[in-house]
Amino acid sequence: MATGKFFRDIELPQQKSQDNGVLFPAVLSPNHNTGSTAVEERHDFEEAIRVQKPWLESLLQKSGAILFRGFPVTTPSDFNNVVEAFSYAEFPYLGGIATRTKVVGRVYTANESPLHMGIPFHHEMSYARDFPTKLFFFCDEEPGEGGETPIVLSHIIYEKMKERHPEFVMQLEEHGVTYTDFASDENDPSSFTGRSWKSIFKTNDKNVAEERAAKLEVKVEWTGNGAKLTSATLPAIRLDKESSRKTWFNSLAVGSDAVVEIGNGDPVPDDAVEDYLKILEEECVAIPWKKGDVLLINNLMVLHGRRPLLKPPRRILASLCK
Repeated sequence: MATGKFFRDIELPQQKSQDNGVLFPAVLSPNHNTGSTAVEERHDFEEAIRVQKPWLESLLQKSGAILFRGFPVTTPSDFNNVVEAFSYAEFPYLGGIATRTKVVGRVYTANESPLHMGIPFHHEMSYARDFPTKLFFFCDEEPGEGGETPIVLSHIIYEKMKERHPEFVMQLEEHGVTYTDFASDENDPSSFTGRSWKSIFKTNDKNVAEERAAKLEVKVEWTGNGAKLTSATLPAIRLDKESSRKTWFNSLAVGSDAVVEIGNGDPVPDDAVEDYLKILEEECVAIPWKKGDVLLINNLMVLHGRRPLLKPPRRILASLCK
């Protein structure tokens, strides 16, 4: 196998060109060599990832996201093998607020809230002190209609918000943000942030939950049927050291039961949130999923969400990496 020629760039109408001319996201397909079986092609794909990893990482850093399309990745186990080929450490989902179930290996359901509901743009676990740096998504069942996973470059959001709301962005940079959420005793499958405190901290013991919360710098206040969770003050803007760009790394517009405040206690202004939501829609890319697609995202550079599913089915799986 000639790995240097294994991947080829393809262009899709939804991609956007960045300032540096790099397309967002990058889209790679195989250079087909006839006569190989699906098993051989899968093995070649995994081997190409291992051999070409420095080049793939460089492309990920330039583009922010890579969509692998047309490779013989057909089952969750195939997807798990692809993730393993990259050899990134697995991120333990301790402190995460979305309901997710293990499928195989290090592969989980992406989010188990009802598929007709959208999920707002977010960086994975931006509400936590520790967060994954890379996310993998896999299309196990292609949506009938809708259900895309839109993505947007975070440094563009930062720059545009700074243009429109310079004082607010200055406050965010100076004071950071705090998140307050309520976690009930049981998982709530009707909410995209519906994880119970037992699932969040992976224990039924309140004392153990408090210990684990303290390590995550989360304050727990027990209520009648759950827990009020308040984060430490966290950065709302982060620096992507590789590109020296500031990124909009927060969950200001998640729109759930969570309360987000500026670190000095001030509320987040409504007009800034309205503009933020508009900018996200203007700048995002939403490529319809195809069965077998694997999407790799740099979590520091890119926000992602979920469009409402208009026509079932849809099954997207995920794997989080350190």
